[in-house]
Amino acid sequence: MKIGLLREGKIPIDRRVPLTPKQAVELQERFGVVVVAQSSDIRAFSDSEYAEAGIEVVGSVEDCDVLLGVKEVPIPQLIPGKTYFFFSHTYKRQPYNAKLLKACVEHNIRLVDYELLTKNGARVVAFGRFAGLVGAYNGLRGWGEKYGQYTLKPAHECKDMEEMFAQLQGIDWPSDVRILLTGKGRVAGGAVETLKASGIPQILPDEVSNYEGCFWSQLDVEEYYKTNDGRPFDRKELFADPSGFKSNFMQYAPFAKLYIAGHYYDSRAPYIFTREDAKQLDFAITYVSDISCDIDGPVASTLRASTIDDPFYGYLAQAEKEVDHNHPEAIGVMAVDNLPCELPRDASLSFGSDLMKHVIPALFNGDAEGVLARATECAEGALTSDFMYLQDYIDQA
Repeated sequence: MKIGLLREGKIPIDRRVPLTPKQAVELQERFGVVVVAQSSDIRAFSDSEYAEAGIEVVGSVEDCDVLLGVKEVPIPQLIPGKTYFFFSHTYKRQPYNAKLLKACVEHNIRLVDYELLTKNGARVVAFGRFAGLVGAYNGLRGWGEKYGQYTLKPAHECKDMEEMFAQLQGIDWPSDVRILLTGKGRVAGGAVETLKASGIPQILPDEVSNYEGCFWSQLDVEEYYKTNDGRPFDRKELFADPSGFKSNFMQYAPFAKLYIAGHYYDSRAPYIFTREDAKQLDFAITYVSDISCDIDGPVASTLRASTIDDPFYGYLAQAEKEVDHNHPEAIGVMAVDNLPCELPRDASLSFGSDLMKHVIPALFNGDAEGVLARATECAEGALTSDFMYLQDYIDQA
């Protein structure tokens, strides 16, 4: 077997890699295969770093059996008959990628989608932690930029996570930096790491209403949702069918200023706060860092995704429209939708570690646990059985 590390071709560019040079060498040595890296001048680990580690850098990967990328592969760059691993963003029938999945079928490609790689129902590879790490940092950075109280270096200009955290040291945090974080998963966990690094005090949710000074508090679903009819809260019921629940976020919104959205959102679930909520006099939130970034969804101020180069904009609640980030009456918004790209070396190292632990062995043990099978959307010129529901999706592409 010959495995190739793809040059990322999607625009805007993505500097992450599926395996670092050291991990690529480990793959060769553990499984006795050849690994090559397709030459790239954008990836966070340079061609010379791969070459110095002993990984051959090549222009073409057409002689490889398995190709590992990160983001979607542009259709013209697909090589027929190969096994590809990348985030395809197709299983939810995302309209912008229907043609890509159709092309994979037509080119007899075996497509394994990272997002669908699971064990016991849990994803085994993801960049969520780094979205949380950078998203919380960007929220603090955006606040400082909007109100001129301090200045933080952009995360993507930092060498790594250690340098990013160093930016947070020694800041005398203003008393109105009062933060709510929603979620308890990987994304929120990353945000917690950043908030702890900031030195801002953490308090319990039930302390939010009477705490003086700056703080951050993490709200789990029991805090930011409640039942419609006052019956006892049941997590299993919420996750099975959230239609019987409503937001409880307004209980906390009068007492905080910066909201970091790090929750997982189910389209059936209630909005966290609506446009009408944001118009209320007791809605004190003046800055939102929406890591989840669901457009026109549970966080009313998120009108569009922003970019790494231009991460901030303003939301004027009364007019329900976008305005300049520095507008005095605007809610500041950070809604970058590719946050892990801001720390590409750290994010790649973590991702590659998970890949080596949970996924790569399945290529050599006959996929004993079905990890690859569950994530294979198409193979041998057709959609696989679990993904036949996408047939009309690609037929109409």
